[in-house]
Amino acid sequence: MRWSDTDEVTLVFPGADARLRHLEHPQHPEHQPGAAPRPSGPGAAPGGRSSGGSARGTAAGARAPGTVAGAATGGPGPDEPAGPGTSGIGARLAAERERQGLTRVTVAGRAAMAPEYLAYLEEGPADPGLAALARLAAALGTSVEALRGGGTDLPPGQGRALLRPRLRELGTDECRARLSTHGVGRVAVTTPDGPAVVPVNYEVIDDRIAFRSAPGSVPAAAAGSEVAFEVDHLDETASRGWSVLVVGPARHVTEPGAVRRLTEAAHTRPWAGGEREMWVSIQPRRITGRRIDPPGE
Repeated sequence: MRWSDTDEVTLVFPGADARLRHLEHPQHPEHQPGAAPRPSGPGAAPGGRSSGGSARGTAAGARAPGTVAGAATGGPGPDEPAGPGTSGIGARLAAERERQGLTRVTVAGRAAMAPEYLAYLEEGPADPGLAALARLAAALGTSVEALRGGGTDLPPGQGRALLRPRLRELGTDECRARLSTHGVGRVAVTTPDGPAVVPVNYEVIDDRIAFRSAPGSVPAAAAGSEVAFEVDHLDETASRGWSVLVVGPARHVTEPGAVRRLTEAAHTRPWAGGEREMWVSIQPRRITGRRIDPPGE
């Protein structure tokens, strides 16, 4: 590739999903009618490219000065429209990788790409091509559609069931491991209008399930009663998943020291936003779980 501003030559090594777009540029002065031809000789390469010129190697997907968006990054070509939510692909990649506890080196190795390229995809406004997305989806055990943000307005579990699924019970230790340190779960409460199940951002601190809410809200009704709390995850691509159910008494945490400790240990603010400073803690009395696996696992 020859840069029009410096006339330097760059060797580009594009990834398997890269696409090149040819742009029309004004002719170089030396190519104008009547211009003197470029000298040729032992020190010149064919086509006038000097063998001693600078050759700047660029990694696959890295954008060098003068490259076109989508050319070296593997963005959609003229005949391939971008999928839904492409601007958030990097965030979804990073979130799924971190959820599974995988490093960039591990995922990049599975997807046959450089860790630096994966870092570029996760941190920049990149739109990788279908080939790279397919490899990343396979490496993470998800789908291209999920990485592109498709189906976000549909309930999970619309795929086909496994041919011979295997349902097995989870032990207490495995249930606690799947609860992890924090996440989004559902709390079942009884309200004056009847039973209700609502999602909450939760934390696991000292073996207790804790979440923040606002006084008078539906989740706040959990305080002072026996409640059920559920967490699950579905793998849409493999038609498998798991669920964990926690049952126990819930109470409103009011001690200043305990409230401060919960607030400082929290991994995130409630996604719903607003003033939600009422902490509710659930003491597990029973923890059960189930998992759907393919036959033979």
